[in-house]
Amino acid sequence: MSAPFKQADDTRKVLTAGEDAEGRLDAWLADALGGEHSRSRIKALIEQGAVSLNGTAVTEPKKKVHPGDEIVIELPQPEDPEPKGEDIPLEVLHEDEDLIVILKPAGLVVHPGAGNWTGTLVNALIHHCGTSLSGIGGVKRPGIVHRLDKETSGVMVAAKNDAAHRHLSAQFADHGRSGPLERAYQAVVWGRPRQLRGTIDAPLGRAGDRTKRAVKREESDDAREAITHYEVVERYGEKPDATCLASLVECQLETGRTHQIRVHMAHIGHPLIGDPEYGAAFRTKANLLPEHARAVVNAFHRQALHAHLLAFEHPRTGEVMEFEAPMPADMQQLVEALRK
Repeated sequence: MSAPFKQADDTRKVLTAGEDAEGRLDAWLADALGGEHSRSRIKALIEQGAVSLNGTAVTEPKKKVHPGDEIVIELPQPEDPEPKGEDIPLEVLHEDEDLIVILKPAGLVVHPGAGNWTGTLVNALIHHCGTSLSGIGGVKRPGIVHRLDKETSGVMVAAKNDAAHRHLSAQFADHGRSGPLERAYQAVVWGRPRQLRGTIDAPLGRAGDRTKRAVKREESDDAREAITHYEVVERYGEKPDATCLASLVECQLETGRTHQIRVHMAHIGHPLIGDPEYGAAFRTKANLLPEHARAVVNAFHRQALHAHLLAFEHPRTGEVMEFEAPMPADMQQLVEALRK
C-alpha cells in the first residue's frame, strides 16, 4: 500500500485503497494509519459510525475493502489527558495524612480511560484531597495502588504521598504472602461448587480483546499466575442431592489479576449472577427460581461481587488496619430473595 491519504488533519482522514487492497475494513484501516490507532480502536470507531466507505457510512468492521475504495474516518477530538477534580460524593471510611480509605459504589470507574475520561474515582479523589495525592501512579492514576472493576463495589485505599504509595504498592505486589495484606470478596454465584472450600490455581491472560480475560495454559505467552481461595458461606434452593440453585461465596485473593474472581468462578462452572461477560450463558437458570426471586435476579444487571474486607499495614505507623464494608443494598436484596 503506498500513500493512501488524499488529505489529512487531526480529526478527519480520507484514504484511497490501492491496487493491492483486500481484507477487512478494520484491519486495512489499522495498517493504513500506520499503527496510529489499534485495530480494536478502529473497530470501535467503525461500530460508532465514524467511518464511511465510498460515501456511505458503515458499521461492520468485517466489511471488505477493494482497490479504489475511498474511506473517510472521522476521529474524535483528543481528550484532556490530565484529569480534573470533580465534586463526586465519597464515602470515606478513614483518612489521615498518608492515605484515604473509601467505599466505592458499583458503577464508579476507578481511573480515567477510553470512554470514561470524567466521573471517575480519581476525579473525586482529586477534588477531595487536592494536591496531596501521590503522583507515582501517573497523571491519570494519582494515588491509585489497586483497582476494582467498575461494577464491583467495596473497600479501596489510595495513597496521599509517594512514600505511602511505594509502601502500599509493595504490599499489594506481595499479595499478603509475607505481610498482613488481606482482601476478601463476597460473590453470589450460580449453583454450588462441589467442594465447599477450595483453591482455584489457573493462569489468566487476554481473551481476544484488551479487557476480557480467560484461563490460559501456563506456557502461553501472556499467561500470568492467578490464585483464588474460596469458601461457600450460604446455599440457596438446596436439593437432596446437595446441588443448589445459587450460593454466597467468600473469595480471598492470593494474586490480583484483572477479572480474576469472575473468570475463576466461571472456570469451575459457577459464574457470578449478573455477570454480563462471563455468566451470560447462565441467564436462563433464573427460570428455575420462584417468581419473586426470578424477578430480582433478572433485574440485577451487574456482577454480584463486593470487596467487603481490606487489611494492610499502615505505611507510617506499622499498625495493621482492617476495614469491612457491609453488603450493598442491591446485593442484599438479591441474597434475601434467594433465601426465600
